[in-house]
Amino acid sequence: MKDLPVSRSFRDYVLIWLKGMAMGAADLVPGVSGGTVALIAGIYDELLSTIAALRIRLVTDLFREGLRATWKAANASFMLALAGGIFTSIAVLSNLLHHLLVHNKEALYAFFFGLVAASVPLVGRTFGRWSARHLVLALLGTAIAAAITSLPVSSGSDGPLFLAACASIAACAMILPGISGSFILLLLGAYGAVIGALKDLDFLRIGAIAGGALIGLLGFSRLLQKLLTKARTQTLALLTGFLLGSLQALWPWKKALGLLYTHSDGRETWSQTNAWPAAESSDLLLSCAGFALLGAIVVIVLSRMGNALAPRKA
Repeated sequence: MKDLPVSRSFRDYVLIWLKGMAMGAADLVPGVSGGTVALIAGIYDELLSTIAALRIRLVTDLFREGLRATWKAANASFMLALAGGIFTSIAVLSNLLHHLLVHNKEALYAFFFGLVAASVPLVGRTFGRWSARHLVLALLGTAIAAAITSLPVSSGSDGPLFLAACASIAACAMILPGISGSFILLLLGAYGAVIGALKDLDFLRIGAIAGGALIGLLGFSRLLQKLLTKARTQTLALLTGFLLGSLQALWPWKKALGLLYTHSDGRETWSQTNAWPAAESSDLLLSCAGFALLGAIVVIVLSRMGNALAPRKA
């Protein structure tokens, strides 16, 4: 693992915990990626390199080199603070976000639309001057993300093995800015079952979800880290396109096309397409504009937090 900070204060870890909460909240909403939050918050490279460096040999290192050396080699303090924030967000916000998705969906999606829209220029300027190659890659990323987020929603099951497989696929998207892990779960027909397992504290299914997610994270993070190491500006251009293409999935106003399936609790999932807001919904339009602005402000705050947490290296 390269270029990791050698010292951090308690304040630094509080900031990491808060960023973890932001990532957890983002990953609970279909259409928003926790990787987007990590990227604009300035912890994306460290997160990737830390996950990619996890190996089975860390267990043997624990006995050979001791707890302190192994803990430092695994960058465990960073991961513990970040994971604590993510799980805090899931525990505290899952019911609230579920309520908002049912009763205030337009405002919630407007907030994340503003968050992702404001992220596009921030990510796009991280590597300096754009070339024709960067533009082509950004357009390709836009097309890929738009295509993925336009796929029809499937109907799945709530079996542990199915949820583990879905979580493994979704975990790849979870650390990929612009493509939401929750949205992948929705496409695979597993989102309702995952949220239900978290809400009901179904530890069997939660364990299956966590195991599948871990497998996906370990495998995909290494690939993504290699891409960022060998072709950083091109990869960031592609990721910028992913962010731009994902905006269509976050458009607040939708029109129902047809009923896909009914959940066990009576909730209905419909296939949807984007629509223009109704002329009579001027109050809702103003409200959504305000939430979109709030999302953009959150991005600016996270970006400044990322600058405040610039690694101090030896």
